[in-house]
Amino acid sequence: MASAAVSQPVHPRPAIELHDASVVFGTGEKAVTALTPTTLRMDRGDFLALVGPSGCGKSTILRLASNLIKPSSGQILLGGRDAAAKEMRIGMAFQNPTMLPWLTIEKNVMLPLKIVEPFKRSFQRDKKGAYRDRVHALLAQVGLKDFANHFPWQLSGGMLQRANLCRALIHDPDLLLLDEPFGALDQFTREELWQTLQELYLDRQPTVLLVTHDLREAGYLARRICVMSARPGRIISDRAVTMPQPRDIGLIYTPEFVEMTQGLRELIAQVRN
Repeated sequence: MASAAVSQPVHPRPAIELHDASVVFGTGEKAVTALTPTTLRMDRGDFLALVGPSGCGKSTILRLASNLIKPSSGQILLGGRDAAAKEMRIGMAFQNPTMLPWLTIEKNVMLPLKIVEPFKRSFQRDKKGAYRDRVHALLAQVGLKDFANHFPWQLSGGMLQRANLCRALIHDPDLLLLDEPFGALDQFTREELWQTLQELYLDRQPTVLLVTHDLREAGYLARRICVMSARPGRIISDRAVTMPQPRDIGLIYTPEFVEMTQGLRELIAQVRN
């Protein structure tokens, strides 16, 4: 009698790996250590938030992950390969939406399709057909269905950030990098956009690295939260957010959530100096 096949465990595939990566700016007496040797792994589909005091190296890790800077020591792997050799589609959204004022929202959102492979190969053919439909579907998903032909100066700050998220996601990035994307918005608009981002994440499942000073934002959106110490930065805590998704905005007022964010706040206060 043939023995039954034994199923092998499925191991998550890595998206980003930092192996003892450090960053030093400048040389000699003017050298500033922005990040001490740091090890971090994110698997595909993970959503990790980086929190900590100002100047602790959060944005430095973001720039390492995007291959905008090289580590002074250690190694960065993207998808299991050295960052310098790995082609990975990356989407970015920052506090300033930086929309081109002379282009409509539709054309601003479409820009990555014009410059990122494999989309740019067929851009001229599809920009008025399949690509336009793609943009309009995403705009509709974030409540901007009727604003595709408006210009950036005709939209509010919250609407611009919705369009900014669309532009960051339009080319189906493997990795979505967010650096304080909602920091300039009022609290009510910010909470609306947390819900929008959560819906987009659950629908598309990119790997997301979020830098934020807002502990409630980190707790509401992320599956993991890493706390960093004051400069020279290092990760001192890496904890899972166990509350299931999707999360309702009312969650941030529950005792469990408040206890979690208060614990993060106390930890950051301890390592601020």
